Amino acid sequence: MKKIALISHGCAKNLVDSELILGILSEHGYQITLDENESDIVIVNTCSFICDAEKESVRTILELVQKGKKVIVAGCLAQKHSEELKKEIPELAGMIGTTDFTKIVDVIKNLEKGEYSLEVSKSPNFIYPEKVKRQQITMGASSYIKIADGCNYRCGYCVIPYLRGDYHSRKMEDILEEAKGMVKNGVTEIILIAQDTTGYGIDLYKKPMLSELIRELNKIEGLGWIRVMYAYPTQMNDELLKTIAESEKVVKYVDIPLQHSHPEMLKMMNRPSFDYKPMIKNIRKLIPNVSIRTAFIVGYPGETEEHFEHLCNFVREMKFDRMGVFCYSREKGTPSYNMKPQVPKRVAKARYKKLMEIQQEISIERNKKLIGKTIPCIIECLSDDGEIIARTQYDAPEIDGIVNIKSDKPVVPGDIEQVKIVDSTEYDLIGEL
Repeated sequence: MKKIALISHGCAKNLVDSELILGILSEHGYQITLDENESDIVIVNTCSFICDAEKESVRTILELVQKGKKVIVAGCLAQKHSEELKKEIPELAGMIGTTDFTKIVDVIKNLEKGEYSLEVSKSPNFIYPEKVKRQQITMGASSYIKIADGCNYRCGYCVIPYLRGDYHSRKMEDILEEAKGMVKNGVTEIILIAQDTTGYGIDLYKKPMLSELIRELNKIEGLGWIRVMYAYPTQMNDELLKTIAESEKVVKYVDIPLQHSHPEMLKMMNRPSFDYKPMIKNIRKLIPNVSIRTAFIVGYPGETEEHFEHLCNFVREMKFDRMGVFCYSREKGTPSYNMKPQVPKRVAKARYKKLMEIQQEISIERNKKLIGKTIPCIIECLSDDGEIIARTQYDAPEIDGIVNIKSDKPVVPGDIEQVKIVDSTEYDLIGEL
């Protein structure tokens, strides 16, 4: 059987799709590799969330085509730009959309016969292929579980519902079975992901069921940490917050992208428009020592200096533990594409810089408060120079900070160790065992 290579771009949700594609191929007897030099057939699972992500995906595709590879484009870029891709890169050997990846074997079999499969489903409707055994490509202590996909919200800047379809939850028993299997395979931390994790269960059970899911996951023997990403502001009710607080395996970390603070901007973004301050204060009240991560968009059409100043003051007052900032990306097919006035890119970049400078000061101050404390950290890996790389419960992998530890003590990735924090930088910590 032929060896098939895969390159995965984009978010953790995309990574799970890549692992499912590899699982399907493996079940059909194909050998798989993450090194494109080992195969003449390469699947590129692409991202199309913003313009920069698209450019990165296209760059990879073109480089592979120039090397003479038979390239199959999967995921968001194929879903969004299938006609343009066919026209601009006629050498493409195949395409599958965001909800077509169970067809990957047919695409490859056709390719082996010299036939190219370039049709993508026009109306994405994601149903998780429960029988497929994922081939995990994440190494180390943590792994993601996609509890739902698609989205019923229509935020003004976001193309995801048009690429992924409406919200679909997975059955709770399937998620629990997958989690137990991961723990048996040595995973210490399970990270729950979806376009909106807090909406989990509404379509299947007619009510939000994330609290119930967390309580069931919390019972799994051998599981170290449970992390919940991508919460939605209107779903942060007291029941969910108390469940997070009371479940000992759930890290005290709330990821809640707010996107802006000014009610006028939130309305223009088609986001929940209310004062977020009481909600943030309530999260901190009900989950002692919680770390709150959020994200904001600057430069959205119609954002004035007054709107931006409101956001700056909000960030200064709320002192978020972790924060990401994104310059607005104008995407075709989204409600904001034709909105006026569009904010000049240089203005958006200046606003990005200012907001990140405010956050950096907050981060420095927060990290300094941890010096002298001993806190549990999950061991990630050993660096090339022999340092131990770890992470606190207040940091999600690859997006938040790390803990650099100098120690001769033998450690195993995935173990949770008590680490004394001895120093800090803007975003990272330095510890000792």
